[in-house]
Amino acid sequence: MSQHIEGRRRWLALMVLCLGVLMIVLDTTIVNVALPSIRTDLGFTETSLVWVVNAYMLTFGGFLLLGGRLGDLFGHRRLFLLGITLFTVASLTCGLSNSQALLVAARAVQGLGGAVVSAVALSLIMNLFTEPAERAKAMGVYGFVCAGGGSIGVLLGGLLTDALSWHWIFLVNLPIGVAVYALCLALLPHLPGHAAGEKLDVGGAVSVTLSLMLAVYAIVNGNEIGWTSTQTLGLLGIAAALLAVFIAIEARVRHPLMPLRLFRLRNVAVANVMGVLWAAAMFAWFFISALYLQLVLGYSPMQVGLAFLPANLIMAVFSLGLSAKLVMRFGNRGPLAFGLLLAAAGLALFARAPVDGSFLLDVMPGMTLLGLGAGIALNPMLLVAMSDVAPSESGLASGIVNTAFMMGGALGLAVLASLASARTDRLTGSGAHALAALNGGYHVAFIVGAVFAAAAALLGALLLRAGSLSAETEEEKEPVGAARTS
Repeated sequence: MSQHIEGRRRWLALMVLCLGVLMIVLDTTIVNVALPSIRTDLGFTETSLVWVVNAYMLTFGGFLLLGGRLGDLFGHRRLFLLGITLFTVASLTCGLSNSQALLVAARAVQGLGGAVVSAVALSLIMNLFTEPAERAKAMGVYGFVCAGGGSIGVLLGGLLTDALSWHWIFLVNLPIGVAVYALCLALLPHLPGHAAGEKLDVGGAVSVTLSLMLAVYAIVNGNEIGWTSTQTLGLLGIAAALLAVFIAIEARVRHPLMPLRLFRLRNVAVANVMGVLWAAAMFAWFFISALYLQLVLGYSPMQVGLAFLPANLIMAVFSLGLSAKLVMRFGNRGPLAFGLLLAAAGLALFARAPVDGSFLLDVMPGMTLLGLGAGIALNPMLLVAMSDVAPSESGLASGIVNTAFMMGGALGLAVLASLASARTDRLTGSGAHALAALNGGYHVAFIVGAVFAAAAALLGALLLRAGSLSAETEEEKEPVGAARTS
């Protein structure tokens, strides 16, 4: 594609692609601030509220790889436009929702559109910029948008929920989606897919998505129905069987959704396990701390947004350049383990936050450590996930680790929300005050989240191979002309 877009137009196209990605990233964090308002308005329980987040994450994670594959088959621009359309229409439906079922269903469609946009946008950027120096700059812009979108999301979520209502956190996507669609038509040429005629691994995508959705459903309902009940054990058994079917499909199909041979590469395998653990910890931070600030400390949605701002700004600054400098100086393994340990410490601080906590003493320290940890760890995590992979498969490796992040977040959040609910119920049954019981449940979730982050740090320190820029070094050996241009 770089042969068809040159000069300023190529950078304008990058801005359009990043604007589309910003809409997806913004939607991930903007919802967290409004969750208590959504819970009150639509009558969600604490455990069922998780599905406002999980319905999005599961379809997003389940269709990331398939979205990229569809782009290869039918053209990246065509799929980007389709993803933007799905996401925008689903946002309108979310904004107009007046029932739990409609909101959760629309969030699932949002996740599908978001998966297509994210997967295809990255492919378009890789194809737009084939020169190593320009690609590095373009990916820097892309990374900054991904990190900075969190700051915009929490602030905008608080502002819209306070000033108008939670419905507007979804309706704000409409003008962005229309603008991105129109600019994409004007700037990106329509090119056919370079893998036309190859078969889709639909079976793989369907089996792994259904497996994870059933597993999360069983987990979030485990406390209410019983962990040893026929329904819970049956759903977990079906989920395990579907996962086995997925692995069997991937081992036999000619064009697998997730080639199993990649997991024979140590850094790829370890990085994806770390990604699952870290995502579980990070989603616990956003989800549980937002509930703590609003339901325990009594913060307004706008105050919650401002409370998250320092951490998100720190993450954005590190993603823009400081983390890369640390990697250049110390390699991947050290900064990654150190960043994850900082995040674990931040979650541990939240696990001691009292019912009458103050921002400066009980919120700001944990937020700062989490922002530092996440900002330092993000770049080396992605580099490690692709360090053993040939340049021609770097996009696939990126898609796999993004899938691990989304699925780890969904499953981890379900586990932590269930643990928090169970602890709250036990404290309430023993006569504890309602707020103290609620806070006690959140403490358990924060502690387990800290254990997840610390376990990821330990895995990285013990199992990752040393080295900082092996992937980039190999790319420099690859002729520029070998890059795909379709």
